[in-house]
Amino acid sequence: MSEVKQLQEGEGGNEEEQPAERRRSKTMSRKEMARDLRRRRLAGQLDPEETETLKLVDEQRPRTRADCINGPRPCLFVSCKHNLYLDVNPETGSIKLNFPDKEITELEHTCALDVAEKGGITLEEVGEIMNLTRERIRQVETRGLMKLREATEAEPPVSARKP
Repeated sequence: MSEVKQLQEGEGGNEEEQPAERRRSKTMSRKEMARDLRRRRLAGQLDPEETETLKLVDEQRPRTRADCINGPRPCLFVSCKHNLYLDVNPETGSIKLNFPDKEITELEHTCALDVAEKGGITLEEVGEIMNLTRERIRQVETRGLMKLREATEAEPPVSARKP
């Protein structure tokens, strides 16, 4: 064991001084969710109140940014592509919970559009919002800028385009 670890263990293990450990995101497959739904249907555990609530939520779901800009916060429409609580993979249908240890009501920011309207923020702040490290945010930013550069280089200049 390294000297640093021995010193840390020997200090009494005061847990209050250490920052809370960040839980990694969790992905659930579409098959797993379908299997769970079938199991609940066979067991007769589908709640009619839950079904009615889902219908009501779907009717109230905002369709555009204008519909939700002054809506309640935290935003409860987790299936929206701008919601930060979870991500849905369009190819596989799997769901990734970005904050598996929190409820949506515990999040400070739930909508990426609200964060974007705030203006420039640091990599640390973005990392906290997205449940990622500062370094991972820097990598994503670099990759996005590279993609934008490639896309703009592939387009002909405005003066060369035909009207």
